[in-house]
Amino acid sequence: MKGLASEEDFIACIDRHFPNAHRHVVVGRGDDCAVLACPERLCVSTDLFIEDVHFRRSYFRPEEIGHKALAVNVSDVAAMGGVPLGFSLALMTPPGMTREYADALFAGMSGLAAAYGMVLTGGDLSRGGVLGLSITVWGEPVPGRRFLRRGGCRPDDVLFVVGSLGLARAGLCALEASGRDALRLYPEACAAHLTPNPQVSAGQLLARYPSVALMDLSDGLARDVPRLVGLDRDGGLGAALELHEDDLHDEVMAYAIANGLDPVEEAFAGGEDYALLGACPEDDFEALREEVQGVVRVGTVTADGLLTLNGLPPSNSGFDHFA
Repeated sequence: MKGLASEEDFIACIDRHFPNAHRHVVVGRGDDCAVLACPERLCVSTDLFIEDVHFRRSYFRPEEIGHKALAVNVSDVAAMGGVPLGFSLALMTPPGMTREYADALFAGMSGLAAAYGMVLTGGDLSRGGVLGLSITVWGEPVPGRRFLRRGGCRPDDVLFVVGSLGLARAGLCALEASGRDALRLYPEACAAHLTPNPQVSAGQLLARYPSVALMDLSDGLARDVPRLVGLDRDGGLGAALELHEDDLHDEVMAYAIANGLDPVEEAFAGGEDYALLGACPEDDFEALREEVQGVVRVGTVTADGLLTLNGLPPSNSGFDHFA
């Protein structure tokens, strides 16, 4: 297998996978800056994706790394109810990366970009000790609709999720324990961790409801519910969560049972679900649930400033990168 000998080799590889034209691009890759014909409002988000922090090359295939690095950013646009438009990529590569590996990585990324009509406008390349990607993504609102936001919740609002709770956590734990052999026992859980699918269509449908508060569910209910309702702020609201085994994916149940874990606690702790977490008044919830596929009610906003899970204080506070 041939190595990538120069920056020009990387750029040529990128150009094979990513078109350089888009309705919002005036000047694309190849100049000092891209020039964009921006809509009036943009949502913008940036995420890091670093080897041995966010993924392991021991069980991630390169195309899965490329897909997920972009998907976690697109999920932020989905949470705003937006339409993904484009992204920039800063790539740090370890010594010895082959052309075949780079081709597969960019193929996984470009496949997802093409699915949403996104353009790669440029970025930066550097050598480093590990593989690392930093992606900045942007999007526009659906015509005639607003960007959705966190906050603005009221007591008695319904809390809901679009997507599977705890499935990616089960996949991560299984992959950490068994490598890619875990795919034989938990194929959907492993796929949820390796190649998550952002809830873009659901976010755009939810943007039709002015009363909805929404956010990307990436750190688990334990961390993200307080962020949505403002629980940690003075005078903040609380949340009474109701999660039951019937609401959970079969592989979450199977993994928990096989490992002596409480499946509800695992789903609550979550992490890397890349689902949507929202709140809305009870009067809007039934109409919303009929229109948006996969909506599951998970609780109620309260006025007491407390977080409870099935009537009790939760025993798991979720994952914190800096804890």
